[in-house]
This record gives sequence, structure tokens and C-alpha cells, in this order.
Amino acid sequence: MERIQSRLDGPILVEPTIHRDKRGFFHESYRRGRYSELGMTAEFVQDNHSRSSHGIVRGMHFQVGKGMAKLVRCARGAILDVVVDLRRGSPTFGEWEAFELNDENLHQLYCPVGFAHGFCVTSETADVLYKCDAYYDESIERGIRYDDPDVGIEWPAIELIPSERDANAPLLSEVADHLPFEYRP
Repeated sequence: MERIQSRLDGPILVEPTIHRDKRGFFHESYRRGRYSELGMTAEFVQDNHSRSSHGIVRGMHFQVGKGMAKLVRCARGAILDVVVDLRRGSPTFGEWEAFELNDENLHQLYCPVGFAHGFCVTSETADVLYKCDAYYDESIERGIRYDDPDVGIEWPAIELIPSERDANAPLLSEVADHLPFEYRP
């Protein structure tokens, strides 16, 4: 298992060791000690699983209060997984980075507290699994628009289908002054 350098400081892309043969594959999808060595010290308390069809976009979500770190993987299909830096004072505040997660590369993305997270499905169907270091609490769930022109995420050239909530989320500029996240180099 290797850590692949990301452009933004904080998110961690993990490339697992995959043992493949004619029967299929095997890989270790999580080992706390090894992930800690790679820089992920979060203690995960909840696992989530979503299934979505082609073009579905989910995000860009984040949690206020203590926030929520996530370890995301795509177990079936393919997604473009995106993070946006929401840490006030960060040299990359408002910038985004995208990663292809799919059932062939089995990469995983660690999205730390202080980043919005979202994805779109580029395959016919995708199963996305993610570990969270806090329990879901609707009262602290927030988001920014997935198509915020000031953030400028370059989504794939497909018809994107957001939820009503995601389509009507505020722009980053509308919530920037109220974000609880601060950059700490």
C-alpha cells in the first residue's frame, strides 16, 4: 500500500496492494496501523454505502462543529471524487482536486476535516463506501454548490444529476465567513 502525493495539503490518496489472479483479486481495504503510518490518524466510527447511477453527483458536503473525516472508496463502478479546501487562511482555500476511484485501481481517498467532499458517477452504476470518524448528524451537515463557478470544479462532460438540496446549496462565497475550519501549517 502506498500514499500517492496529492496537490492539496491534507487529502491522502492511497494505492493498495492488489493480489490478482485468474480467480479475481484480493486486497486489504483497511488496516488501522498502516493507515496511521500514511498520515490518517482518524478513528473511524461509522461506515456508509451509497449506490448511484451514471451522472449522479453527490456533494459538495461537509460537517461543521468538529467536522468529519472520511475514507472513501469505490467498490463497484467508477467515480470522479472531488475535495475542496475550506480552511480559512489556507494558501489553497477554495481550490479543488479530483481523483478517479474505481473497482479496478481500488484507490482510496482520505478527506480530512476542513474539506468539502463530493463525487459524480462515470460508470453505469457505482457503489461508494466510506468510513467516517464521526456519527452522521443532520444538524451539522452543510454543503456548497457542486457547480459553484468561483470554485470551478471540472466535472466530466456528462449530464450531471444532483439532488435538489445539492443543486440549491449556497456558493462558497456565501458561507466562507462562517466556516469553522482554520489552516494550521
